[in-house]
Amino acid sequence: MKSTVETLSPTRVKLAIEVPFDELKPSLQKAYREIGAQVQVPGFRRGKVPSAVIDQRVGRGAVLNEAVQEAIPQQILAAVREHDVKTLGRPEVEITEFGDNAPLKFTAEVDVRPEITVPDLSKISVTVPAVEIGDNEIDEQIDGLRERFATLKTVERPAAENDYVQLDLNATVDGEEVPGGSATNISHEVGSKQLLPGLDEVLVGLNAGDDATFTTQLVGGDFAGRDAEVKVTVRSVKDKQLPEIDDEFAQLASEFDTLDELRNDLRERLTKVKKVEQIYAARDEALKQLVEAAEIPAPEGVVKDEVEGRKQAMTDQLERIGATLQDYLTSEEKTEEQIDEELTEAAQEGVRIQLLLDTIADAEDVQVSDDEFGHEIVHRAQRAQMQPQQYYDQLVQSGAAAAVFGDVRRGKALASVMEQVEMKDSEGNVLTLDDLRAAGEDEHEGHNH
Repeated sequence: MKSTVETLSPTRVKLAIEVPFDELKPSLQKAYREIGAQVQVPGFRRGKVPSAVIDQRVGRGAVLNEAVQEAIPQQILAAVREHDVKTLGRPEVEITEFGDNAPLKFTAEVDVRPEITVPDLSKISVTVPAVEIGDNEIDEQIDGLRERFATLKTVERPAAENDYVQLDLNATVDGEEVPGGSATNISHEVGSKQLLPGLDEVLVGLNAGDDATFTTQLVGGDFAGRDAEVKVTVRSVKDKQLPEIDDEFAQLASEFDTLDELRNDLRERLTKVKKVEQIYAARDEALKQLVEAAEIPAPEGVVKDEVEGRKQAMTDQLERIGATLQDYLTSEEKTEEQIDEELTEAAQEGVRIQLLLDTIADAEDVQVSDDEFGHEIVHRAQRAQMQPQQYYDQLVQSGAAAAVFGDVRRGKALASVMEQVEMKDSEGNVLTLDDLRAAGEDEHEGHNH
């Protein structure tokens, strides 16, 4: 094999590879064996079909094609080793010349890890806003608790917004009952728009025992798109009563005896949450500064693959809730080009950060122990609701175990970055990873946010 390497950009090279026909013979023999095991020829046992018969039956071209597909990745690997190319992502291959008994000539364009000079970490300084908790935020939390402990009390008056009513519904189209269009004794909050369009408007002002009819357009079923007459009967009207905010409420809604203790506890919890957010903001700012200072380019092929992966994941997620990408674009008032642009920007940023952390991990010789790797597998298996062993086996089968290993290693490199850069809040308080650990976070959640 002869090969040359041409640099196309700081992140992409083109390998030109020529393989003499003789060197393809092992791949050719393997192709004959594999095809021979699949074809059935009368008079020959499966797997014992002579190559001349396979050429006749399947065609020599098909065998050559199979041999080339098998040989190319091996030849690329050999060329990469010879030229010491640090590849990323998948190569794009183009066969330039090939015939029977002739050398195979092809090119492979592949992204490579750019040379990155990491700036002095101790010179990087980030400042994020100090954590402030306003009384209004505590009030919001208290209001949420009040809603949870609200009680419903039957009242003898017409229904108004925010009341709860028990009601019966009966829908007809041209006097004909709509299948599944009746419901009895259902609870509904007036004004919540949770049931049929037009219902909330007629409920206001109705007393227990009253009924009313309204017209609504049906969205599903046999009569979809048709107007239905719906009769609603109110069985009872209930007023939502929120508890008074006092010590008694604190005892009802928490383990505390007084309202002051409850408010202090809510303040502490909120402070913890905001502290975690604050340190993540500092981390993101530090990474942004480092990526800019190191002038890291984003390899186009890796970014393209990443964008395709993210778009596919997005489409799958939408399909699971019964929507399409088009529905999403309509609801977000965006074009597909805009989404692609956003995904590309996010992917470029993500790839740059990965390259930075890989470079730091190499420079600091970051190692991942079996324990750390195992811990991550267990963590991910739990999130995927699978048994760790089953999850690991799947990773190995799909060839993704190395990527998870890389994630853990980058997570450790990120922790090292956060320990070396200067992180402060606007009041001059120094922020450290210990604050994050104190706030009850897992120390290598680095790549999960």
